[in-house]
Amino acid sequence: MRTLAQSVTASTAEDANAGRGLSPALTVACAATCGAMVANLYYAQPLIGLIAPELGLGENISGLIVTLTQLGYGAGLLLVVSLADRIENRRLILTTLLCAAAALAGVAVSSSAAVFLAASVAVGFCSAGAQVVVPFAAALTPEERRGRTIGNVMAGLLAGIMLARPASSMLADTLGWRAVFWVSAGLMLLLTAWLAKALPRSHGSGGDGQPKPAQGSYGRMLASMWSILLTTPALQRRAVYQGIVFAIFNIFWTAAPLMLASLFGYGQKGIALFALAGAGGALAAPLAGRLGDRGYVRIGTGVALATVMLSCFLAGWAAALPSLAALVVFAVTLDAATQVNQVLGQRVIYSLAGEARGRMNSVYMTIVFLLGAGGSAVATLTYHHGGWWTSMLTGGVLALAALVFFATELRRPGG
Repeated sequence: MRTLAQSVTASTAEDANAGRGLSPALTVACAATCGAMVANLYYAQPLIGLIAPELGLGENISGLIVTLTQLGYGAGLLLVVSLADRIENRRLILTTLLCAAAALAGVAVSSSAAVFLAASVAVGFCSAGAQVVVPFAAALTPEERRGRTIGNVMAGLLAGIMLARPASSMLADTLGWRAVFWVSAGLMLLLTAWLAKALPRSHGSGGDGQPKPAQGSYGRMLASMWSILLTTPALQRRAVYQGIVFAIFNIFWTAAPLMLASLFGYGQKGIALFALAGAGGALAAPLAGRLGDRGYVRIGTGVALATVMLSCFLAGWAAALPSLAALVVFAVTLDAATQVNQVLGQRVIYSLAGEARGRMNSVYMTIVFLLGAGGSAVATLTYHHGGWWTSMLTGGVLALAALVFFATELRRPGG
């Protein structure tokens, strides 16, 4: 009898040969990998109060626990994701998974702040491998089904973002904060074993339709990303749209725990349950992919940006009532719209020139990440100066600015 991994491998090969794209089992594996890797960036956020005292980090610098992980991820987006144009993608994905497992183990065993923070940077850097998985899965899928595949994989990624904080809070409450990182390290190893048998090889390794590796030095390849950005208007626009939306997403989810604690008296468990409810927005990703496959990219983008704007204004109103049920609804609509816009944007850029797909994704995700990180800073500033309503008003105004910019695209031919 065949093992599960052998069945997945055989199904993948059969589907690829038939031109039908990824098998359902491998799509699930890619989605789980993306979600698990990106979750590594968020496990420590609710655990700062546990980690900092044990490692001797003062209140003024305890924020480095999260900040350095995020900075490592940003560096990985630029330096690792671009390698997808140069290194065989299967090998690159497996390498980042193994390195992430080692870095997570380093976090778990650290006994000093310096070791912990250095390992945290490495965790973020290696977790950028998630952004190699998404375009790789898309490239293995026929054009007419590419949006659906991206949507399914991205649903896993958003679920990882939204579930990481409540999962780490609950696990740490039972087994301690180190157990969170040990469990994640083990998960990285399990995914490595699964994907090692299930993933096909890419570029020039046997007629899978993948582009040939980029030529020239690594430095020249990195330098070419600036030219790619300047000469690809679709990449510029999609990066701006999603960068603003991701900034708004971070404004909401950075300010929400502060609002829930002060307005509703929630502790860590209550905040975790609220985040768990908000994760329902991940269900919109597969629907977004189907919209893109049917040619509704512009319509879907406009609706997503408008939904983000309305969700911010209405979430501000809901807290003023106050109504927890309404806040949950608008958290879900905000998350869903964020996911729709992301899937549509990635479908556009992955359909551009195949030779530079890795570098395009690197540019796109680096811009999105930097703007999103700015949103976290804006959230703290606006909340402490004007409360929840000021944060949501800021998010709504940013979404309106994105809509105005999007309107200039409607004067351009095509769709």
